[in-house]
Amino acid sequence: MCELLAMSSSVPERLNLSLQLLASHGDEQHGTNDGWGVAYYQDQDVALFRESQGAGNSPLLEFLRENGPETNIAISHIRRATIGARLLANTQPFVRAMAGRMHTFAHNGNLVQITKNHDASFSGCVFQPIGETDSERAFSYLLSLLQQSPQQQATSTVEQRAQVFRQFCAEMRQLGPANFIYSDGEFVFVHAHRRIQRESGMIAPPGLWMLERHCLNPNSSVDVENRRTSRDVILVASVPLTQEAWVPLAEAELLILHKGKRLLI
Repeated sequence: MCELLAMSSSVPERLNLSLQLLASHGDEQHGTNDGWGVAYYQDQDVALFRESQGAGNSPLLEFLRENGPETNIAISHIRRATIGARLLANTQPFVRAMAGRMHTFAHNGNLVQITKNHDASFSGCVFQPIGETDSERAFSYLLSLLQQSPQQQATSTVEQRAQVFRQFCAEMRQLGPANFIYSDGEFVFVHAHRRIQRESGMIAPPGLWMLERHCLNPNSSVDVENRRTSRDVILVASVPLTQEAWVPLAEAELLILHKGKRLLI
């Protein structure tokens, strides 16, 4: 099964231990050795690293675990190929530029009908896929929805962007398991649905789990009540990666994250 990982942090952080734990699932034993990738937001741009091989034995991933850039937003994915060959073009996360922003997208699930559906709403997408996957086609459709809406320009509010994302997720749920992590570089939008559960083998919620951390900075000489001495981090993953208090997300639950905090919209 494919797995997702995202981080939203109040201050730039390295995605090291969580990335290592995710990568440990990227092997033949877990069935997710068909590619991996990670995207780090850096100011207005994205540093994207992908390989069409398993993450579990990747020297590149090991290098990034030790030396990857600090970031407020990171999105990672390990792949089990179900639609599309084992190619770099089919490896997530996917990144595109639109309206002065870099948009990043990762999906866990299987939207078979999206590749069979020849309705104009899909075939007429302005953003065409490079690879063969249902996930990239869904991303293309989401970008088309964002571009077509007069509210979804660079100056749009987070409420307006969330409205389009919510509409998109509702449509995709009709096609199959639809666990999405999407970012426009400012916010992280998360949609949890269903996935194959290891214990039962059934497709059921939870599709994603969340962990919230509030950490004091032990190296700061500033008064501990000053917010500058602390950091807020939210992690979202397909399965809990540590023994901490991960919370399962409900079916069709939507989160909007900004600098390590959940926004209530």
